[in-house]
Amino acid sequence: MPVPYDEAIVRATDALKAQGFGVLTTIDVKATLKAKLDRDFRKYLILGACNPPLADRALHAELEVGLLLPCNIIVYETSSSSAVVRGDGPACRIGCRRRQRSLGASCARGGRALTTGTQVARIGAGLTS
Repeated sequence: MPVPYDEAIVRATDALKAQGFGVLTTIDVKATLKAKLDRDFRKYLILGACNPPLADRALHAELEVGLLLPCNIIVYETSSSSAVVRGDGPACRIGCRRRQRSLGASCARGGRALTTGTQVARIGAGLTS
């Protein structure tokens, strides 16, 4: 079932919270492109999500992982009655490959939680990946 953009944002944010993630940043790409470049764009939001306990463990294991935080979730409108929610944990995916010993457990937990949170948002909202 299609879900409008604004409802998709609410559902994605709620699903992230249910997995222990808070939204630290919100970037309204449409508004930013209009303000900076006077260009029109579809409704598109980037949510910067973080799970503080997992971020704490990862940062204590490897300071450079901060370059990859927070994890980004995108929400964009595909029509007036549907939207897409996608998320990935780049810090978890990239960090675990580089620093398997020091970051492995934290990254694995964060990746599972983030994936679960965005899957819940997609399923609950009836969105596609």
